[in-house]
Amino acid sequence: PSDVPVLGLQVVDDTPLQGLFLSAAILALMIDVLATLWLSGRLSGGRAAATALALAIALGASPGAQAQEDADIDKILAAASEVTLAYVVTGDPSLDRVSEAGLRGLSNVLFRRTSIEPAQPVAVDLELDELSVYPFLYWPVTVDQPRPSSDAYARLNRYLRGGGLILFDTRDANTSVFGGTSPHGRKLQELALPLDVPPLEPIPSDHVLTRTFYLLQDFPGRHISRDVWVEAAPADAERVEGMPFRNLNDNVTPVVIGGNDWASAWATDVSGVPMYPVGRGFAGEQQREIAYRFGVNLIMHVLTGNYKSDQVHVPALLDRLGQ
Repeated sequence: PSDVPVLGLQVVDDTPLQGLFLSAAILALMIDVLATLWLSGRLSGGRAAATALALAIALGASPGAQAQEDADIDKILAAASEVTLAYVVTGDPSLDRVSEAGLRGLSNVLFRRTSIEPAQPVAVDLELDELSVYPFLYWPVTVDQPRPSSDAYARLNRYLRGGGLILFDTRDANTSVFGGTSPHGRKLQELALPLDVPPLEPIPSDHVLTRTFYLLQDFPGRHISRDVWVEAAPADAERVEGMPFRNLNDNVTPVVIGGNDWASAWATDVSGVPMYPVGRGFAGEQQREIAYRFGVNLIMHVLTGNYKSDQVHVPALLDRLGQ
């Protein structure tokens, strides 16, 4: 009948009230404090005016501050619930877009080829954001990016000690040798100086990064350079009999440093199409494939540590190595 209303299965959005109730509670507390001061005779003259001004400022700032706090909590919870790759905001919008596209492309490869199902990559502000929920940080180095504050470096050092990994990328391997006096290299030294970085060495041929998922000996990005540095092996590391590699560090290397511009090699648009050329023709696409494999090995390394150094993997690794 025409007079019978028809109701669909409509979903009513929840109205967040936590900020409103918290603001009301703070307001009630402040009113109670003011009333107490007034009854005791301690609120008069200039003191009363200053208190009123402070109350007005607090009331005006509370809703915005609460909204920002809620947004920060939501961001942390979202990153903690899934594997989320992050990149450091440099202040250069075009470079930040490359970083985002690069981690998006790497996340897609991880989703298709491994059991890892990453969330969308996120930008990280070293001055504001909580770092511990991100297992991996990509940090492209620019000549003019500002140096983080002492508080930011304290958070970075806690992050490294807690098992996080930072990939520093100077993106200049096509024009300079790592460790030289290039502007990007000097900027990297300035940025890394306050960090608790252990002694470094070029990736040895038996490092676990060469076999965490793929067997690799080269680590190209958009550029090709073998100068990729990781935490140095202990001086007394020895090859165990029957194993094709030494028993190296027990933990994840906290930093990987190079200049191969990995984000540009990994970068894809929202349709999954590569955004930047790598090399020429088939050889270039093969280089991009090896760059993806290096990215997969990096993420598997930070998530599993030196799992592939266990002796249980020796027969399979020897078979794949043809030994």
